[in-house]
Amino acid sequence: MANRLTHAQPYALGLFRIVIGLLFACHGAASLFGVLGGAMGGGTVPAGTWPGWYAAVIQLVAGVLVLAGLGTRTAAFIASGSMAYAYFKVHQPEALFPLQNSGEGAALFCWAFLLLVFSGPGALALDRLFGARGAEAGKREEQRTPVAA
Repeated sequence: MANRLTHAQPYALGLFRIVIGLLFACHGAASLFGVLGGAMGGGTVPAGTWPGWYAAVIQLVAGVLVLAGLGTRTAAFIASGSMAYAYFKVHQPEALFPLQNSGEGAALFCWAFLLLVFSGPGALALDRLFGARGAEAGKREEQRTPVAA
């Protein structure tokens, strides 16, 4: 049983990445375009306002990149940092614990993205497709390059 679970681990991680990226992108789309209920119960965040509009752009772009598995570690790092900022700047001043300050979402997204920074994209990621091609090209180039004495 443990062997089967170990074999499925990259796929479970890939599914985790896809779901987290989709949920994060939905938050950004709601704030920027007013879809899915809009920002804060309706409407959009005014363009260029700090920090709401910038957070929404990070959510949409990083969410789509993580969803696709393209530049996953970098996008997840930026997303994690933005959620840490959101938690400590917006939620934590209200109360100490996430349950008290409505910061569960920010805390969970922060830690989920931090996990992806260290674990990588898992299976079904564009990173793997482009990374494999890049690694093969690098190996071919190494074989052709003569060694100078």
